[in-house]
Amino acid sequence: MNWIKIIILKLLILVFFNSCSKDEKEISVIKETDQNLEMISVYKEAYESLERGDPYFAAKKFSEAELLFPQSEWASRSALMASYSYYLQNYYAEALSNLERFIITYPTDNNLAYVHYLMGMCYYETIEDEKRDSAPLIKAKKKFQFVVKEYPNTDFALDAKFKLDLIEDILASKEMYLGRHYIKKGKWIPAINRFKSVITNYDQTIFVEEALHRLVEINYKLGLLEESQKYANVLGYNYLSGEWYEKSYKIFNRNHEVDLKRLKNKDKKGVISKFKKLFD
Repeated sequence: MNWIKIIILKLLILVFFNSCSKDEKEISVIKETDQNLEMISVYKEAYESLERGDPYFAAKKFSEAELLFPQSEWASRSALMASYSYYLQNYYAEALSNLERFIITYPTDNNLAYVHYLMGMCYYETIEDEKRDSAPLIKAKKKFQFVVKEYPNTDFALDAKFKLDLIEDILASKEMYLGRHYIKKGKWIPAINRFKSVITNYDQTIFVEEALHRLVEINYKLGLLEESQKYANVLGYNYLSGEWYEKSYKIFNRNHEVDLKRLKNKDKKGVISKFKKLFD
């Protein structure tokens, strides 16, 4: 009989533990469900705040949602939305801090292309004009270049390319501003270096024409006639009808108005003669 009692006891213990295990699983599922519901509730509150036009409060609630449930699938989404909310509020430092932490915390997240793009936008939005610090320009440029290189087939890369063109124009305008400033101060060598930088590093911008003229002007003033003529030739070859070539032409020719008019007429006649040959 004792052995039967032992078997029954063992069976009871087994049933008890199985029951406990089942109950614990059910409790765990209920607890997880409650957590998800709470998570969704906090996220929803944050999102509704964002839609109401209160991005600062939304950012706080999104951050709260991430901190409450760091293991949830909603955590990374909340972190990203918090960064976006700060960006909308023009709190770029907070947005950047959040985004940098995002990259470390969620290194394999599917939204990394957008994260890097948004970082670039945060730097881009702090750009003021060519007279101010160029650090945000350089940082924005690097971020957008990274997006184009690492995520070339995304919409973010497409917009990043457009932003890069604008940044190039701003950087070139900064070089031009400094070059003109050095001309006023009579600091010819620093001025030459700035204008050379424009034609070398920003050759697709609208400032190349003026930069070439400034190099003609400065080198002529310094007595470096061959160097001056070299830049004048480049300017004439690429911008014959431009106002800056006319100014450069004036430097080398006293009767520049008559000569330039004759030159332009000759060029015009050449075009007309080529046109007529099409019908001969």
